[in-house]
Amino acid sequence: MIETHYRHIFFDLIVVDESHRSIYSTYQEILDYFNTTTLGLTATPTDVIDHNTFQLFECEDGLPTFAYSYEEAVNNIPPYLSNFQVMKIQTKFQQEGISKRTISLEDQKKLILQGKEVAEINFEGTDLEKAVINKGTNVTIVKEFMEESIKDPNGVLPGKTIFFCATIAHARRIEKIFDALYPEYTGDLAKVMVSDDPRVYGKGGLLHQFTNNDMPRIAISVDMLDTGIDVRELVNLVFAKPVYSYTKFWQMIGRGTRLLEPAKIKPWCPEKDNFLILDCWDNFEYFKLNPKGKESKTQIPLPVRLFGLRLDKIELALELDERDIALKEINKLREQILDLPTRSVVIQEAKSVLALVENTDFWKNLNNESFTYLRQTIKPLFRAVSQVNFKAMRFEKDVLEISISHLAEETDQFNTLKENIINIVSELPLTINSVAKHKTYINQVLKNHFWNTITDAGFDVLAKTISPLIHFREPTTLPLGATRLNLEDVLKTKEMVEFGPQNEAVSITKYREMVEAKVEELTKRNPILQKLKEGQSITEDDAQTLAEELHETDPHITEALLRKVYNHQNAKLIQFIKHILGIEILERFDDQVSKAVSQFITEHTYLSSRQIEFLNLLKNYIIERGSIKKRDLINAPFTIIHPKGVRGIFSPKEIIDILTLTDKFVA
Repeated sequence: MIETHYRHIFFDLIVVDESHRSIYSTYQEILDYFNTTTLGLTATPTDVIDHNTFQLFECEDGLPTFAYSYEEAVNNIPPYLSNFQVMKIQTKFQQEGISKRTISLEDQKKLILQGKEVAEINFEGTDLEKAVINKGTNVTIVKEFMEESIKDPNGVLPGKTIFFCATIAHARRIEKIFDALYPEYTGDLAKVMVSDDPRVYGKGGLLHQFTNNDMPRIAISVDMLDTGIDVRELVNLVFAKPVYSYTKFWQMIGRGTRLLEPAKIKPWCPEKDNFLILDCWDNFEYFKLNPKGKESKTQIPLPVRLFGLRLDKIELALELDERDIALKEINKLREQILDLPTRSVVIQEAKSVLALVENTDFWKNLNNESFTYLRQTIKPLFRAVSQVNFKAMRFEKDVLEISISHLAEETDQFNTLKENIINIVSELPLTINSVAKHKTYINQVLKNHFWNTITDAGFDVLAKTISPLIHFREPTTLPLGATRLNLEDVLKTKEMVEFGPQNEAVSITKYREMVEAKVEELTKRNPILQKLKEGQSITEDDAQTLAEELHETDPHITEALLRKVYNHQNAKLIQFIKHILGIEILERFDDQVSKAVSQFITEHTYLSSRQIEFLNLLKNYIIERGSIKKRDLINAPFTIIHPKGVRGIFSPKEIIDILTLTDKFVA
């Protein structure tokens, strides 16, 4: 029931859907204003201090009034939501970083020929798409997705998919890789969909095509499709970026949980028993270790920060006796106050405190008490500002920040902020008429002379000229200072393994658990396993019999699968069994190689730096290839160090010692 008395509206009940979103700021004012029963609906409530859904609806932390879990929805008969499988895939560079130790020998040779110092390339796996961009890593991820994804009824192309990317530039790179690897689809297979692109919206737009048409099959998203979108045909989600917010993580997973009714299956859609998540950045492991995700920092709204920075500048200008600058910024600050949204409940309730600063006398003699009042009482009111161009405001904030460092003569900070602004301005597209009109000025901003001669008034011109153009900007360049590489990357981890006559598939971790449980169970009744357990030796016939028996068991245990699961290329079946039974520790293959080479160097104390470099190259070669042959030592990549390979830098006796070392790793 709604009753109207003059200009006042009263509600008996307010229902807030998606109440994990902006309810804590702007919309909270509505709840504070109306004193009535409030019902909040959300799939992901949070208990963060300043975003506490439970507290907002007067519930005990972690205990909603009513909860219906995802598991209940999946297990209901009939189910209300779709379940999912997770495949963890990670490349070598993601796990081990990019350095001389991990770059392939062929790529090391290419880098040397390009005049690059391989020793200077040293990045952690977490630096990918931040400090370093490596095309080969993205290529590997795309290829694995195309191989492992849930396919359409023809079994050729993936069903509808969202790729979650880190940045717009990252998304564009992924799109180019799809176009290059699968040119037969003429650029229609995968499309970038970001909120800034007008081509996404409306009937016939990219999102409409993705939802209703055969193509595109893959939507490459940066935040836009992370939440809210309802495409029931989705059968694949690819986490091509790390996610640290628990709430957002489950919102992203929620894109795939919608059921697809059989009657509404389109020709290009597979039946949806469940959907697949390809996790390329260990997100599930992260949230297992950090159930609440990364601790959220309290975010200060941009309008509040802008007001605070302008206050800082006024105070600094007065201290430096720069009266003209102070007066100019005071006028801007007063304009900000006049632009506060008068219809906001927050502003209406603050009329009395605003009345003081609307009086011209307040600004004539600003002192410590005045600044305290502005910071503690007026500044928080700017959280009510919402209907503005935030991109333009952010650039205005950046310019204001650098003008403060210029005024304070803080050279290091000024140079850092300058590089950021140059980077932003350089990404304005001069192909757009509105931007092209300012081409001369933009080119000036990109030159050092502009910054060496800039005045405080020049910062005002910069903000006034560039801020209105910022919404045209689409960053396509690398992060500031990032390195671009095109190194071949290889898959290091694929956390799913197929086994058995029906090609059953489980994660590697689960398969390992199944194998270990089965071996423990068989040991109770298998005489050959009992002999091993007791430390007795077994014959070749015993080993063959055991191999055949294990092959017939569920989960179908073979030497090849065990090598894959335990990441050991050369170990034999019996070694794996002894490892599972706890009789012998199976040392990792790369550890074995590293230890053998280190021991060789220790025993040959007279080796030159060039010879040690050769041996380190030998170690990396064996680890990468899994084995080595005698003739390999006189071919590339060893010929990079000397045209004759091993013969060019070692004596005949030393070569015999090296061959003794490599014999351990001959295939």
